[in-house]
Amino acid sequence: MTETLSSILIVGAGQAAAVAAATLRDQGFEGKITLIGDETHAPYERPPLSKDVLAATPENEPAIDVKPIDFYSIADIDLRLGLRVESIDPVAGTAELSDNSQVMFDQCLLTTGGTARFIEAFPEDAPGVFYLRTLDDAHALRTALKYSKHLAVIGGGFLGLEVASTAHKMGVAVSVIEATDRVLSRVAPPTFSDWLQQRIVHTGLSLHLGNAPASITPPTDIKASWDIRLPDEHHIVADTVMVSVGLSANSALARQGGLDIDPNNGGILVNEQCQTSQANVYAAGDCTSQIRGNAAQASRLESWQNANEQARIAATHMLGKDPAPAAYPWFWTDQFGCNIQMLGLPEPDLNYVIRGELDPKAETPKFIMLGLRNDVPRYAIAVNAGGDLRALRTLFEKGVCINPNEFTDTSVTARAFAKSATAAHNAGQPN
Repeated sequence: MTETLSSILIVGAGQAAAVAAATLRDQGFEGKITLIGDETHAPYERPPLSKDVLAATPENEPAIDVKPIDFYSIADIDLRLGLRVESIDPVAGTAELSDNSQVMFDQCLLTTGGTARFIEAFPEDAPGVFYLRTLDDAHALRTALKYSKHLAVIGGGFLGLEVASTAHKMGVAVSVIEATDRVLSRVAPPTFSDWLQQRIVHTGLSLHLGNAPASITPPTDIKASWDIRLPDEHHIVADTVMVSVGLSANSALARQGGLDIDPNNGGILVNEQCQTSQANVYAAGDCTSQIRGNAAQASRLESWQNANEQARIAATHMLGKDPAPAAYPWFWTDQFGCNIQMLGLPEPDLNYVIRGELDPKAETPKFIMLGLRNDVPRYAIAVNAGGDLRALRTLFEKGVCINPNEFTDTSVTARAFAKSATAAHNAGQPN
């Protein structure tokens, strides 16, 4: 394939795009790589936007570039920023750009990411309303928080809670409004949600669960605040509103190009190699939908790790090589004085066992919730215990059956427990 492959187009200039471009060069591809993004910034990491970037000052910006800025010139990558790809023709191998130019390609990688879901009552251009997806969004919200007294966060998912935590540390009063009956309801068991909710309240934030705003009154010429009334009769007056109610796959370009789209979640359908329904078009990152492991149907996975892994796999397969399998799913978030890491994917009806103490008032809580099916680890949530979680990773990868009582015994280190369980598992395997 590399003998005839001379040009690759990467659409989207984020994490996955930069990793894919680097992988192509690392794998020996010497042809033309064109990387096009509609932002004016070179590819950067998004996780810091709700944390380090939001808390920084213009004079002390954190370094969030995926690659050093001179990487693209050194690696001979044609980086074009501030442009949109308006259409692609996979058969002809052409892409039409917003500046009326055209790019030819042998293969194309779509890393178009996602777009924030909007709430009609909170228009994105309304005064005091923010949706956080880009670096420019983070800068605008940071400026607003500098003068804000009360922030209302709509949505109790990862991003909303990270912004709430950061704003609170900046000295802003924060109210979190979540329509469901608990935070992180899609990814965490009720026991963990309950612990985190207690910690949020203990930290000093106002938390309103099971409440979609009943009435919303926007600012006026004589009143600069939003009035938000909840069904439980709480009344929130906020000068700043940050809306975080999920992400939609940015698959419009893929639809235009005739690619198969997942009807359940709107993501671009890809196989294990991140290849779409068009053989010369691949996709990676938040825009994709993929069957993972033994799952019955495809799903979207929005994570830093997934963007990296899919980019690596796609780039390697584009060159006709067999990529190593994707790493076991992993995710992290920093909020309310805790580093929270998750290993695996959440599943219904897991049996959870806990190592450590669930004390929401502890200065530095430390525990692991391990989700088991037939005593085999399937999913874990670690709070301030990243090292211990890494020690347990092999149990997930090998499907090791464990003794739950031994796992909860903190007198034995996590590394020693994992080593013992793995040895017992190996001893029981047929030769």
